[in-house]
Amino acid sequence: MLNSSEGLIDRFVLAGREFERRLRMVRPEQWTWPTPCSEWDVRQLVNHMTRGNVGYVQLLHGGTGADFIRLRDEDASGADPVAAYIRSVRECAAAFALPGALERVLDYPLGRVNGQQAIAVRTTDSVIHTWDLARAIGVDDALDAGLVGWIGSHLDEIYAGLAETPVAAETTHRFFAAPDGEPARDASPQDRLLHRMGRNPES
Repeated sequence: MLNSSEGLIDRFVLAGREFERRLRMVRPEQWTWPTPCSEWDVRQLVNHMTRGNVGYVQLLHGGTGADFIRLRDEDASGADPVAAYIRSVRECAAAFALPGALERVLDYPLGRVNGQQAIAVRTTDSVIHTWDLARAIGVDDALDAGLVGWIGSHLDEIYAGLAETPVAAETTHRFFAAPDGEPARDASPQDRLLHRMGRNPES
């Protein structure tokens, strides 16, 4: 899967568009509402997404994993979080589309990865946080079925070799929430993926 670049950037753009659709629904009073990510309110979650996209561009330009972590909570949203997020998706997609970008080795904080794996991780993060945002503001939380199916089928490959991963029992869960119990026998593909990523769709 990650040996081919086919569709990787398109999936990232689609995931960004899905997040943007919920982002446009945030009402003024909701920016301080809590999210399923207990350390972030809505604005902090949106900033995490925007800052993350900016951080991936910097990694492609030779940035270090240490800088990525140091700057991960820096304000990247400014006075217009929606516009800042949309711009960050566009710039991130453009950076990964440059010749050689998907083969370049990046100093990702959880381990050195090539651009193909990095954009796959970024897409996964975008999809899961789309659900977080939708839940936080009480709008449609149905994720794109194609993205859910692709991530669910390749989750082990997407996080292969990383020091922190949602698919390893021994992970520290510093960056990924620990799954709680087992998903229901009849759980949907979306609910199974959310469970693996430490979310409780029934809460």
